[in-house]
Amino acid sequence: MDKVSLAQKFALISEYWKPKIAGQVNDFHVKLVKFTGEFIWHHHDHEDELFLVVKGRMRMCFRDREVVVDPGEFIIVPRGVEHKPVAEGETHVVLLEPATTLNTGNVRNERTVPELDRV
Repeated sequence: MDKVSLAQKFALISEYWKPKIAGQVNDFHVKLVKFTGEFIWHHHDHEDELFLVVKGRMRMCFRDREVVVDPGEFIIVPRGVEHKPVAEGETHVVLLEPATTLNTGNVRNERTVPELDRV
């Protein structure tokens, strides 16, 4: 049982939109990811997702609105809800989601990360 420094772990991440596993709580992964620019529209049939912004600013786009998430804030996207994260500059995000969650949800493309590395 060791503590985790988010700053140290984020310093090890050089790629955008590629989550890394930083820990596990029961059947949930604690993932760290750096965002910049736009991701893709997608949804998750069976998993809710929590996005906690540590650094930067993220917009979570939904088909009918957008929600700005600043450092120290989080948003939960319920399963089945189509969404698209957007970050104007480099943004550091902690994800808490079931271990089964695929980063691109119902979409499979070049941004899909089927096997996650640990940091």
